[in-house]
Amino acid sequence: MRTRTRAAATAGALLASVVTVLPVQAAEVAPAFRVDQRDLDWQECEDLLPVGEEALECATLVLPMDHGSGGNADAETVELALSRASAGGDSERTLLVNPGGPGSPGRDLASRTHQGLPEDLREIYAVVGFDPRGSGASVPAVECDPSAFEPVRAPSIPDPPGDTGALWEEAESYARACADNTGRLLDHMATVDTARDMEALRAALGLESVDYLGYSYGTYLGAVFSSLFPESVDRLVLDSVVDPDTPWHESNLAQSRAVERAADNFFDWIARHDDAFGLGGSAGEVERAYHRLREELRDEPLEGTVGPTELENLAITVAYTGRAWPVVGAALADRIVDEDPAALVALDTEMGEGPGDDQNRGGYNAVQCTDSHWPSDRGIWESEGHRAHDEAPFIGWNNIWYNAACASWSAESGEWYRLGDGPGHRPAYEGDALLVHAADDGATPLHGAENLRAHMPGASLTVEENGITHAVSLGDNPCVDGIVTAYLREGSLPERTDGEHDAVCEAPPEPEPRDAQSAPQDLPDRAGSLGGGHPGGGE
Repeated sequence: MRTRTRAAATAGALLASVVTVLPVQAAEVAPAFRVDQRDLDWQECEDLLPVGEEALECATLVLPMDHGSGGNADAETVELALSRASAGGDSERTLLVNPGGPGSPGRDLASRTHQGLPEDLREIYAVVGFDPRGSGASVPAVECDPSAFEPVRAPSIPDPPGDTGALWEEAESYARACADNTGRLLDHMATVDTARDMEALRAALGLESVDYLGYSYGTYLGAVFSSLFPESVDRLVLDSVVDPDTPWHESNLAQSRAVERAADNFFDWIARHDDAFGLGGSAGEVERAYHRLREELRDEPLEGTVGPTELENLAITVAYTGRAWPVVGAALADRIVDEDPAALVALDTEMGEGPGDDQNRGGYNAVQCTDSHWPSDRGIWESEGHRAHDEAPFIGWNNIWYNAACASWSAESGEWYRLGDGPGHRPAYEGDALLVHAADDGATPLHGAENLRAHMPGASLTVEENGITHAVSLGDNPCVDGIVTAYLREGSLPERTDGEHDAVCEAPPEPEPRDAQSAPQDLPDRAGSLGGGHPGGGE
């Protein structure tokens, strides 16, 4: 599931020193790691700068590559790159943060999160970020084939419909490159492996429990972590929730439909501002104009760099944040109405997917391809692709090929980590938790948050009604922020109701076309956060 990260994603924070007593659950034994590699040596960061006046430190934690090795001194290891942002001195509480992905680094999230907290919580909290195994500055890193992202890439929509040979070769070549260049790490990249890393990190910090804030994929990571190690969690905030009941293969198919609905909202908004964009007075007209452009780029890529796939990869940002609407809309109008490609080419450079995204994409595949099972039969993939394109033409085929490396992935896939009481299921976390979700989030449909709430008896779900942004906490919605802050500061949650939602906040106003002058660098790139609810980055 293409959840992507929220670069700069902001964090929650918490509170005084009231300790939550958690219900007794069967917890997994803590991961083993060598005693001589347990202590953390916090030093000034060499490759990260603080966002503000906070103290920012970095460290490395050495852990077994295979947590089943029992801490054997001869076993292969991973080195997790860590960061810690605080007001200096001893902090009352520690907040562990993850921006999503999967496969995306998270160290820079610590400083941004700390600066996004209210002043009193900045005094209380140390915020710890980490580059999950295989990502960022952690060693070894997932490495595949940067050349796979050189433009112009094969169009995602087969034409004629059965002409998929080149696309399959790209997917299989990428899977082979990941295996050849990454090696055994691919066998230990599942979400459960990272959850065990988090437990080892908690122990290395010398803490009985940590608070956790996860966005997007980080919500699934948090659900698994809190299920495996319930006594290691105090306060839990999960924002833009991945459906815990649906393995990645099925999730991606559902996501394409959700992204289509979000794109429809964008097209409708463009139509309502036809005086500014001139792309059509109805959503259907705007959609057809977009599809005509995509087809034109098959034969004539913009400046030899932006073809149909590149266009899709930058346009999908409109399904993640309303901040992208004015900018993408203006760029489309420049090209379609004025025949000026400069803005779209610039957006591709800023927000598209290029060779520098190889580690993130490889890490994404490494997690998703092993977390759960995928079809190996090309016929199944192609049948699903045709159906997805019929129902969700905005991104249906693109999302098929985004994950197609899993059809021939070298590392063995495992069983989906299922929450619940059924055979093969694991008990969900029973302590207090705050779930936050925008109603019209295109990346992670709302029903995922409703499903996780049903598994977690102590969870309270806050929904941003009419919200269009993926990741909303501590952004520009005082209602949402007030609920998050109250939970982090006082441990209080909206009272759980008999329905599916426990609190509702109205979304901020839609963006205005005049915002189209926003600089492209103000928007997240493909590998970065696509949410708007973070410090300094709200809509």
